[in-house]
Amino acid sequence: MMGAGTGLLQLSGTSHMIHKSAMLGVSLAVLAFAAAPALANDDAAAHDSGIELLLEDSAEMPAPALPTMSFGAWGVDPALLSSAVKPGDDFNAYVNQPWIDANPLPSEFSRLGAFTLLGEKSTSDVKALMDDLLAKPAASLSADETRIVTAYNSYLDTAAIEAAGLAPARPHLNRIFAATSLDALATLWAEPGYASPVSGGVGVDAKQPDRHIASVGFGGLGLPDRDYYLDESEKGRAIQAQYKGYMTFLLGEAGYEDPAAAAEAVYAFEDQIARTVAWDRTVRRNRDLTYNLLTADELNAIGGKVPVAKMIAAIGIENSPGFVVSLMPPTAEEIATLKLDPATLAKIGTGMPGMFALLGETPTATLQAWMAKEFLSSHAAVLPKRFDDASFEFYGKALRGTPEQRPRWKRAIGESEGLLGELIGKSYVARYFPAENKAAMDELVVNLRIALRESIAEIGWMGEETKTQARAKLDSFDPKIGYRPNLETYEGLAITAGDPIANRMAAAKWGLADNVAKLGQPIDRTEWFMLPQTVNAYYNSTKNEIVFPAAILQQPFFALSNDIAVNYGAIGGVIGHEIGHGFDDQGSKSDATGALRNWWTDEDRAAFDTLGNRLVAQYNAFCPLDNGTTCVNGRLTLGENIGDVGGLSMAYRAYKIATKGKDVPVIDGLTGDQRFFLAWAQVWRSTQREENYRNRLRTDSHSPEEYRVNGVVRNLDEWYEAFGVKPGDKLYLPPEERVRIW
Repeated sequence: MMGAGTGLLQLSGTSHMIHKSAMLGVSLAVLAFAAAPALANDDAAAHDSGIELLLEDSAEMPAPALPTMSFGAWGVDPALLSSAVKPGDDFNAYVNQPWIDANPLPSEFSRLGAFTLLGEKSTSDVKALMDDLLAKPAASLSADETRIVTAYNSYLDTAAIEAAGLAPARPHLNRIFAATSLDALATLWAEPGYASPVSGGVGVDAKQPDRHIASVGFGGLGLPDRDYYLDESEKGRAIQAQYKGYMTFLLGEAGYEDPAAAAEAVYAFEDQIARTVAWDRTVRRNRDLTYNLLTADELNAIGGKVPVAKMIAAIGIENSPGFVVSLMPPTAEEIATLKLDPATLAKIGTGMPGMFALLGETPTATLQAWMAKEFLSSHAAVLPKRFDDASFEFYGKALRGTPEQRPRWKRAIGESEGLLGELIGKSYVARYFPAENKAAMDELVVNLRIALRESIAEIGWMGEETKTQARAKLDSFDPKIGYRPNLETYEGLAITAGDPIANRMAAAKWGLADNVAKLGQPIDRTEWFMLPQTVNAYYNSTKNEIVFPAAILQQPFFALSNDIAVNYGAIGGVIGHEIGHGFDDQGSKSDATGALRNWWTDEDRAAFDTLGNRLVAQYNAFCPLDNGTTCVNGRLTLGENIGDVGGLSMAYRAYKIATKGKDVPVIDGLTGDQRFFLAWAQVWRSTQREENYRNRLRTDSHSPEEYRVNGVVRNLDEWYEAFGVKPGDKLYLPPEERVRIW
C-alpha cells in the first residue's frame, strides 16, 4: 500500500493518489551519445488506422460478459465445492477449483478472482454514476461534476488524442532536451510531473509520529525490480531485449537519430542502478535499516555534484525538521546490532550516497534520454494509439501475459479516479454504501479486539512486560470503515477539456502543493490513502490505524444476509489480517503511539523471530513454477503471511465470541466451523497467467492466493478438526510444526 502502510493485496492499475511525492533526482550512466534532438514532426496521419475500431471497442461496444460467482443462500455456494479433491490435500482446490476450471481467464486480465470481480463491480458502479452525469445537460452540472466529466471525456476521446499527436508532450520534452547540464536537469527533477530517479515528499515521522517530516528515496528502474536486470536466464534476457526494444521505439518517436544507441545507454544507466545502488526487496522491508534521519547539511554532504539544497528549496521542503533517507549503507554499529550476516549485506547496494555519486558521473545526454523515455512511457495511454499499444505490448503482454488491453472506458474510470477520486467517492458512498454495513463492521472489530486481547493473555512465548505494551497498542488501534468524513474537494485543481496530459501535470502540481503544505501542520488523522470505491484494505503503522473502504464490504467479503460464520471467515479474517500487520515482523516495531521504537524485551523478540523464521521456511517450500524450482520468497512475504495466519486465528476466536451461547446450526451438511474456513478460502479464489505469476513471485510481498489459503489453514488446529484432516493428507503438519504466533 503506497508506503503509508501495508495493504491486503497488491493491485495494478491507476492509483487514485495525486498527492505525489516531489521529485528530486540523481542518476548514473556509462554511455553518452549525440546531443538530444529536437522532436520529430508529428505524423499522426500515418498511424491513424484502427482509430474507429478502438473507439467502437472501448467506448461503444459492450465488453464480453465477465464470469460471475454464486454465493448461494448463506454466503458460499456448496455446489461449487470439489468432489474430486480432499480438503486435507488441497483446501484451495477443494473450495475454488471447480469455479476456476469453469471460468477461463478473459483476455483483458492477467489474473482473475474474487478481488478482481469485485473490483470490476466497483468500476461498473462508478460508470453508472458517470453515465448519470453524462446524461445531464452541461449547463446543469456543478463545477465539480464538470471537472469529473471533463477528465473522463478527455481520456476517452481517442480521436482527439490521435489528432493531437505529440503536440501536448512537445513542450515538456523540449524542456528536457533544453536541460543540458546537471544543474538544469536538477531543476526539472524538482518539478512535479517530470521523472526523477530520486523522489522527495512529506509524511508522518515514523519515530516522532506527532510531526511531519520530509523523506528522500530513489527509484529509476523501468523494469519492475532490480532482479530483472540481474537475470541471466533465457527468459530474463528475452525480457531485457523486449524492454530495450520498447525504449528504442519511444526514443525514436522522440526524434533520436540512433534510438537503439540511446536505448542502450539508458538501459546501462538503469542496469548500474540495479547492480550497484538498489537494494534487494527483502532487505528493503527492514524498517530498522530504512529510517535514517539526516540534517540538511548531512544530506547536502552526500549530494556530491547534485545541487540538493537547490532542489529541496524548489520543492518547498527546506524547512523540514530533518530528512529521512530511506536507503543508506548500514554503519558498523548497525551491522553488529542488527546481526546482519554476509548474505544480507550482499543484498544491500550503495543506496542514496551511491545514487548521488553516480549522478555526477552520468552524461547529461543519457539523463535526458532517460527522462524522455519515462515521460513518454508514463503518458503512453494519453498519447496516440501507437504509444498505448507499445506500452501494453511490453508491460501488459510481455511482463504479465495479458492478451488484450483493458477496455478504454474502464481505464477512463481509473484515470478520473486518479485525478478526482474522492469527489467521485462522495457520490459512490451515497449510492452504494448502506449505513447498516458500517454498524455490522464496527461489531466485528469489537469482537476481534477482544479476541486478540484474549490471545495475548494466553500466548506462552511472550512475557508480561511485552504483553502490557502489546495490549496498549491493541487498545490504541484506530479502525476506519467505509470512507473518510471530509472527502477531498481538490480545490484549485483545474481540469482542461481535451488535454489529458495537461490534466495529469496539473494534478501532479496540485498534489505536490498539498503534500508540502503538511510541513509544520498537525497530523490529520482523518486522511485516507485509498478511495471509498477501492476494493482493498490497509494498515498504517505511524497512525496505528486499519482502513476498510466501502467497496470491499460486499460479497464475498461481507453481506448482511450471510451466515455469521461466513462473515467472520471472510471480512473478519481480512480485518484480522490488517490488525495483524500491527504485530507482524515490521509493524511490531511501532508502539501504541505509532512511534518506531523497540517495545519488546530481547527474549520475547527472539522468540517472536524464531516463530517468524519457521513461517519463512514453510512458505519457501511452496514452489509452483518450473518443476518446483521457482518458489515463494518466504522472507519477502513474511509480513503478509503473519497477517494471514494471525488474522484468521483472530477471526476464528472472534467468531466463537460472537456465537457464544447461541445455537449454530448445520447448513447444507456443513458445520459453522467448516463454513468459516470455506469463506476464507473463497475470498482468495483466483487464477492467473504464468507471466504474471512470475512477476508477482519476484516483486509481490503477498504470497500467491493458493498459499494464502493452504499455507494458512494448515497452521490452525481448528481447521484440522473441522475437516477431519489426518496424517497422510498432503497439507497435514504435525502439531509441533504448526506456527501460531497470535
